[in-house]
Amino acid sequence: MPAKLIDGTAIGRAMRTELLPRIAELKHRGITPGLAVILVGEDPASQVYVRMKGKACEEAGICSETLRLAADTAENAVIGEIDRLNADPRIHGILVQTPLPKHLNSARVLHRVDPRKDVDGFHPENVGKVVLGDPTGFRPATPFGVQHLLLKTGVETKGAHVVIVGRSNIVGRPMAALLIQDGPGGNATVTICHSRTRDLPAVTRLADILIVAIGKPKFVTGEMVRPGAVVIDVGVNRVADPAREKGYRLVGDVDFEAARHLASAITPVPGGVGPMTITMLLYNTVQAATQWAD
Repeated sequence: MPAKLIDGTAIGRAMRTELLPRIAELKHRGITPGLAVILVGEDPASQVYVRMKGKACEEAGICSETLRLAADTAENAVIGEIDRLNADPRIHGILVQTPLPKHLNSARVLHRVDPRKDVDGFHPENVGKVVLGDPTGFRPATPFGVQHLLLKTGVETKGAHVVIVGRSNIVGRPMAALLIQDGPGGNATVTICHSRTRDLPAVTRLADILIVAIGKPKFVTGEMVRPGAVVIDVGVNRVADPAREKGYRLVGDVDFEAARHLASAITPVPGGVGPMTITMLLYNTVQAATQWAD
């Protein structure tokens, strides 16, 4: 029997609707949550993502500002814009869209964002808070979104063995930090796999919940999925497809067709984790505005 599809588009839309009363309450207090996005360069995927964030903000009643800088913008100039936004009381959340051009030091740029406005959760202060379970810290939007996909779908994490394929600071590591904490969407036993993991298929087949974020199209094959497992595919990869008008199609890090006949539930690509990332960014922006006001 094919796996149940976990519809991130529908869940994200419902969660954004649930957020509206909190935004209305803030506006009643004279506070309009504000999100600024800095986009350096013209990466096509980043431009699409930034446009979708702007649309989601508009629909939710969040003030959105997008600062577009040329790909060859000097690092000091980028940092100067971050400093300006740090000092702007209308802006409660700042997001620097990645990847950045190679001449920029990503750590230096991302860490310049005021941790109170770091709605992407990349500043060391927020990383530490997430690891410690401090609710005032900003949880990175993609892992936060995955956690809510599991919660909203009724997937029990308590006592479950979660295997995460990928150890990036953006997904893998913060995902593990969220899942091991005590509370809803937590209390899991977590294994993180990476390029040095021995006999990876043997490890992934142990998973009750398999989360894949490695950036390689169809990397996880059917033989790597335990029958009945829940599969969360974080990857979004462009692969050539002459039959499509754009000349490409989007696929995940999981071989969807092979996995869907083994898994009990699975996220599609697109339409799975992606919409949740944007949703949780809005949640973080509202959290930032609330904390700033308090």
